[in-house]
Amino acid sequence: MSSRRRAARSFSPMSAARQAFGELGERIAERWLRRTGWRVVQRRFRAGHRDIDLVVEREGTVAFVEVKARRGDRFGQPVEAVNWRKQKELTKSAQVWIDRHGRPDECYRFDVVGVLMTGDRVRVRHVENAFKVTRSG
Repeated sequence: MSSRRRAARSFSPMSAARQAFGELGERIAERWLRRTGWRVVQRRFRAGHRDIDLVVEREGTVAFVEVKARRGDRFGQPVEAVNWRKQKELTKSAQVWIDRHGRPDECYRFDVVGVLMTGDRVRVRHVENAFKVTRSG
């Protein structure tokens, strides 16, 4: 296979079906967060080519939420999919959000909500303070 074809495969856009499944996962996560007292401040905040799935607030704490939805656990738990690279992207996007919308009295954190769908069963796992912001330089 030529390197050109390989590159095209590596960076192909998300299929419509995968995108729709991701959006379903976000709606499920949003509904779950609302039921547990969170208020949705913003959905899909974009900063350049990066985005934050949900920005939620409760009692002075703003959480930047990455939602990972999976069909089955064959590839591990959904929350395990937020690697260091994704954490770095989320941190940069969150800083843009804070610069535009933040208030001095708010606390900020990063949460991950995993939505696991197996058959007709849906499991939601909310990991609060999923990772810490590390600043370099």
